[in-house]
Amino acid sequence: MNNLPAITGWHWLKQGAALFRKQPAALTTLLFANILISIGISAVPLLGPLIVSVLIPSFSMAFMQACLMIENGERVTPGVLLTGFRKPAFGALCKIGLVYLGIGILQLVLVRLLIDPDAMQEMARQSREGGQPQVSGSFMLSIFAIVMLNMAGMVAMCFAGPLTYWQKMPPAKATFYSFFAVLRSARVFLVMLMAWFAIFFAITLVLSLVLGGDNLVRVLIMWLIFLFVLLLQCAMYVGYRQIFGKPDGGGGGGGGVSLAK
Repeated sequence: MNNLPAITGWHWLKQGAALFRKQPAALTTLLFANILISIGISAVPLLGPLIVSVLIPSFSMAFMQACLMIENGERVTPGVLLTGFRKPAFGALCKIGLVYLGIGILQLVLVRLLIDPDAMQEMARQSREGGQPQVSGSFMLSIFAIVMLNMAGMVAMCFAGPLTYWQKMPPAKATFYSFFAVLRSARVFLVMLMAWFAIFFAITLVLSLVLGGDNLVRVLIMWLIFLFVLLLQCAMYVGYRQIFGKPDGGGGGGGGVSLAK
């Protein structure tokens, strides 16, 4: 885990975009399939949302494997959806998923501790009455802190699943290596996330200024969100590849994507 310059985060984003451009339809189909499966599982009373949290690493491995296949010049097929659900990796990935579940529970606890329920109810009442909800500075600061902590936890875990699946690391060891790899490359991830958000915000702003605030803009922004989620997934694969090396598996055919700078 060598020290990387901060600009590497921008390179990850560009190289992730190169992967996405190679097979955008396949990756988009993969994303929607994951969303539909997650919605179906979440519909199970009580346990559904908990199960989805535990399965996050298994879902994420489908995108990681798809990126590897694209880099090797292979076609991404629907079977890649099952990547993280095959034995013996599935059990280990579920153990990592318990950490994701813990992050989610911690977020709920922070919401209860930092957010005043009366303030939430008052904002909901103002919104129902058609008024502009009055948001205090402390409320916004609390929301921002919770979102940032949740994002930091999720990013810190981003390599745990691939390390377990590709390098056969035990879940605890994979979590340890993922956390410290992200911590050591914190400025790289910061640049990547800032660039990712800045591009998304700029495109959204241009769409709003050019097309106004009608339903078409809302639909386009929703599609944009999906595309940028995929872009971030591809950039995470590039980051894994640079920090831990290219995973084994999958014979490369012609037409692969070069990730060299």
